[in-house]
Amino acid sequence: MSSTTSKPKTKSAKVIALLSRTKGATLLEICKATNWKSHSVRAFLTGLRKKGFVLTREQRGDDGTAYRITQSPGKNELKGAA
Repeated sequence: MSSTTSKPKTKSAKVIALLSRTKGATLLEICKATNWKSHSVRAFLTGLRKKGFVLTREQRGDDGTAYRITQSPGKNELKGAA
């Protein structure tokens, strides 16, 4: 069974994929995708920042605040942070 679109295998990969979208993702969207509570999502976002990801916060109308990855760390930096 092979599919043309591959889904992220881990929750971390799901979150990074959501944050990589042009419109980013809200806390609620990430909570629904991962089944995490909001404090866990915030802690994960902090961990991404420590690994070298650059995140921006944007107001998204009535949807609230959206987070978006604007810069990812280089592969060498990511290996060193793990």
